[in-house]
Amino acid sequence: MPELPEVEIVARTLAAQVLQHKITAIEKLDWERMIETPDLPTFCAVLPGRRILAIGRRAKWLLLTLDADWTLALHLRMSGNLTVQDAAAAPTIYTHLVLALDDGRRIFFQDQRKFGRVRLLDPVGLDMLHTSLGPEPLDAQFAVRDLAQLLARRNARLKPLLLNQAIIAGLGNIYVDEALWLARLHPLRTASSLDPDEIEHLYDAIRAVLQQGIQNHGSTLRTYRNSYGERGWNQEHFAVYDRKQQPCLRCGTPIQRILVSQRSTHFCPVCQPDPSVLPMVVKNDP
Repeated sequence: MPELPEVEIVARTLAAQVLQHKITAIEKLDWERMIETPDLPTFCAVLPGRRILAIGRRAKWLLLTLDADWTLALHLRMSGNLTVQDAAAAPTIYTHLVLALDDGRRIFFQDQRKFGRVRLLDPVGLDMLHTSLGPEPLDAQFAVRDLAQLLARRNARLKPLLLNQAIIAGLGNIYVDEALWLARLHPLRTASSLDPDEIEHLYDAIRAVLQQGIQNHGSTLRTYRNSYGERGWNQEHFAVYDRKQQPCLRCGTPIQRILVSQRSTHFCPVCQPDPSVLPMVVKNDP
């Protein structure tokens, strides 16, 4: 968290505010470890003076295309927020990066957990980032057959496989749980066990829950905000995530919560059955 829909909304709301503006200075940087590349002196020397030409997203990375062939890539991780503030706004103790703009406003990167990361990439570095990530599930070019190829001959469980950013980009804990419920697939099913109809249902479900998340401006459970500082409301439309012991919206059975690869996982035991894996030892989350 934030996942693909949340980062997409951050990109859109940020673009509406700062496109074509110039970054004039780095006013605050008190958590140097958030800068992954290049080295800190180069980062501080290159970034000021760069103009923001475009803003987009790749997987869960926010990408600010700058002039002189540079790209500022930011990963919000679990608790990061990127907001635009006026000149009078004061950074908090959780504001670890402040970028001044040419009109007096500033971009605040706030992160309570200090998991967020920043990269200033040249074209080679940007290409390496793109190639390290799987396909974008909402791309028009991404088809059912592509998902089938990604799942073929893989014995991994669906939940951890879909969380793997090198397999498919942008999915996280929330939207994987939601997609598996919509597709009626148990999170511990193996990828290779899916038949063609199930793969098609999963494909449709992934795209549907991501599109719903974007339409609802993302999911705000704790700290997520868009670049105006506004909450999303997709959490009001969850079918299974964060609904332990609440009735399934399809059949009324209480939603169960288990740990899969140390990740909290929600599912309906009736709508998403799999007798071949349910008897396995799975640690129930109290």
